[in-house]
Parts: sequence; structure tokens; C-alpha cells
Amino acid sequence: MSTAELIRLLDETLPQTQCGLCGHPAGCLPYATAMAEGASADGCVPGGQPVANQLAEILGRPPLPAKPSQWPLVADGRPQRMKAIIREDECIGCTKCISACPVDAIIGSGKLMHSILTDLCTGCELCIPPCPVDCIDLIADPAPVPSDAERKTEQQDLRQRYQAHVLREQQRMLTQKIRKPVVSAAISTEQAAAITGMDLHQLAAPVIEAKPATPVSAAQTIRLASLRSQIKKLERQLNVKPDDVAKQHQLESLKTELQRSMD
Repeated sequence: MSTAELIRLLDETLPQTQCGLCGHPAGCLPYATAMAEGASADGCVPGGQPVANQLAEILGRPPLPAKPSQWPLVADGRPQRMKAIIREDECIGCTKCISACPVDAIIGSGKLMHSILTDLCTGCELCIPPCPVDCIDLIADPAPVPSDAERKTEQQDLRQRYQAHVLREQQRMLTQKIRKPVVSAAISTEQAAAITGMDLHQLAAPVIEAKPATPVSAAQTIRLASLRSQIKKLERQLNVKPDDVAKQHQLESLKTELQRSMD
């Protein structure tokens, strides 16, 4: 079997969540390539032991215990599938989660509320660290465990969505760079069109830059949203354990700080 064929088989076996929990943040394909070059086959967290066993069989190696997951195992031995949700009343519309999602499952726009298309979400958790106000939660996926045929179809769809996401992000970054005055002087409109695939008149059109908010105003907005998020989290915790005196004091302190910040 050629190396290319081996990488293809390994990649097709991986769940295509593109989560980076295996230590290869650029997606499932780099991990498949690394395994073909000698890397351990036990690193796929979402795949659990079943995928670790399949990868070892393809590579002709003895199976190893799969890298542990923080989620409980379901009937087929894989970790519980998770879905991300946004607490929309706390979202400040920063758009950081949109760029982080490897399968474009988040919709929204700058300074507007975002939403997650849960049927497309893979539970990769990549949208959580960039969120400045901690308004994204993971919940258990209520859908039944997919069959092998359904899983293959899902993997193919996720692979295509990830490839499209990477291309869009590359195009967006190139377009932003091209439209900066310092860079645009060094590249022709025809070259820019060839790189980005945009129409010539789109690149030639003047770009109206929105007046950015002052750093103080932006910082204040994020601070207020963060305080509200912490308050709501403590209130939810106190609903479960109302006698937690330490959390009661912390809640009162945060409410006072929020009121002071708004005055």
C-alpha cells in the first residue's frame, strides 16, 4: 500500500470533528499523515477505543488504550457526542467563535447575536476558548448514536465543510491584506482577483471603513458582559446549592461591581 493510500484510509476512519485533541490542531488529515509517518494511533478523543482499534488495524500495529475523554462513554464505546450552544442574551457579537468553528456551524455578524446550528456542530470545543464573555456551553447530543453508514456520510460532509471553511478563511485573510493601503500598492488589481477569485469591480470598489469603537468603550462593553455572565453562572449554581455562603458573597460582590461600572 502506498503512503498516500494509507493516509487516505486513516483519514476516512477519523471522525472529522477537526477538534485538534489529538495534538494536530490543523485538522484530522494532519493526524492521519503523522500516523502514516509513525505517530501513535491512540490520540483520537472523539473516536474513542473503536476508532483507536480501527486505526491500529489499518497500520498493522497492536491496539493501544484510547486517549481518555472527559465525557462518559456510550453504547458503542465512544465518548458521548456533545453540542455547543450560545447563551444568546449574553453574546456581545465579537465574531471570534465564527472564525474558530472548523465546520462553519455558527452564524451571526459583528455586534449582533450569534447562534449555533446544532445539527452541524461537532462538539469540538474550539469555539469556547476565544469567547471573551464565556457564553458558550456544551450539552449532550440527544440524537441517537448513528449507524456506520450514517457515520460515513457524516464524515464525508464534515470533511467537505472543513475544506470549505479553510478556503474561506484563507480568502478572507488575503482580501483583508490586499485591501490595506500599504499592501495594495505592491499588488495589482488583476493579481488580487487571481488570488482571491473575486470579480475585478469588487476589488476596485472603494472600501468604507467603519469607525472603530474607542478602546475604552470596547473594554467597558466586554467587562459588563463578563460580569453579567459570571452573575448568571453563580445564580444557576445557587439554584442547585442555595446554602453556599461563599458563592452568595461572591454574587453580591459581582452585582455591586456591575452596578458601580454602569453608574
